[in-house]
Amino acid sequence: MLLQEKKLENWKQGELFQEGEPKPVIIPRSEHPISRKNIPPEVLKVLYRLKKAGHLAYLVGGSVRDMLLGLTPKDFDVGTDARPEEIRKLFRWSRIIGKRFRLVHVYFPGGKFIEVVTFRGPEGAEESGLEVFGTPAQDAFRRDLTINALFYNIADFSIIDYVGGMRDLKEGIIRVIGPPDLRFTRDPVRMMRAIRHAARIGFEIEKNTWEAICRHKEKIVLCAPMRIRDEWLKDVLGGWSSPWADLMLKSGLFYEVFPAYGRYLKEAPVEERRFFLKLLAASDKKLRKGRLSEAQALALFLYPFLVGKGKLPRLPEGAGRPYQEIRKEMEKVFFPYDFKKELFENTLQLLAGLWPVKYHLLHSKRMPRRLSSKSYFEEALAICKIILRLEREVLGMEISFPRKKRRRRRRA
Repeated sequence: MLLQEKKLENWKQGELFQEGEPKPVIIPRSEHPISRKNIPPEVLKVLYRLKKAGHLAYLVGGSVRDMLLGLTPKDFDVGTDARPEEIRKLFRWSRIIGKRFRLVHVYFPGGKFIEVVTFRGPEGAEESGLEVFGTPAQDAFRRDLTINALFYNIADFSIIDYVGGMRDLKEGIIRVIGPPDLRFTRDPVRMMRAIRHAARIGFEIEKNTWEAICRHKEKIVLCAPMRIRDEWLKDVLGGWSSPWADLMLKSGLFYEVFPAYGRYLKEAPVEERRFFLKLLAASDKKLRKGRLSEAQALALFLYPFLVGKGKLPRLPEGAGRPYQEIRKEMEKVFFPYDFKKELFENTLQLLAGLWPVKYHLLHSKRMPRRLSSKSYFEEALAICKIILRLEREVLGMEISFPRKKRRRRRRA
């Protein structure tokens, strides 16, 4: 058993290293699948320049996890023992950003940049107001999950594992680093991140981690609304919203993050909850193929709430657009989360357009030109077809479309 595993039960950051730093497990290149071929040349350039200058240079966090899982990382972050000023001197086109904890963006042609971060000290040390740098071990132990605390060392192409992340990757486990109660109390957003990674890669949340999420779910409201919004937007728009919503509901976090929506789903019949998750699954499928906009995904997420408990009719009796009613219901769901005005308005336009599109799909043999010429029409039509299909399949609604008349051939 590793030194850190023996200590985790009574672990408190700051006391962890009193007997010396934990020794990591080193996984040599021959025992893992990461190749430099998987790493963009800009990232390799940053790593090698840091190494040449005598600094530690590691790939850190999500990129290592994703490459070990055979996935393509969205971005690559670099960890080093070099201080921000030292990093800045090594790269001409770079900039130090941040106030509380400074990091460096190294820029490349085409608007690309690589984020380079100095290893951080023990969690809680920054409460003094000072910028506290640390060692690779300290940096690893302050990360959220074991699978996110793996380092790839460019010096010998090995994986450095201080926290048992490789074991959890192989076993498909999501585990918080350290005592879950302490870590979730210090930063409740970690609960949402644990659920995200479980939903995204299909892993199981470890028992102690899961029970702590259920126990501390109410603490999520102590976080800044902007942070919470950023987290759930990634999940709704990421292509894994259905398993995410399922875990959020089971843990109780959904009811804290979306109180109004949560109240509706808590009282809704089982088939309504199933319809909600099926809609999200359809959204995920389209998002992964790049065939759904952000506004469409948000519209599908919101639709069950809009028609729940008779707020708006499922089957419209007329071709009007319930614009103001939808705005009011959207504000209920999204309070207190600020939104980009453009995304909010696009989603509102799309949802309001659903009702006339749905009405004419069900009652007209042809879409009126005044409707089909609207900017939102094609997107509204696409999600309307998804909704009608699932209302029929999941809710058992009798939905029929008017038959188009066949054109008679003219006699010669």
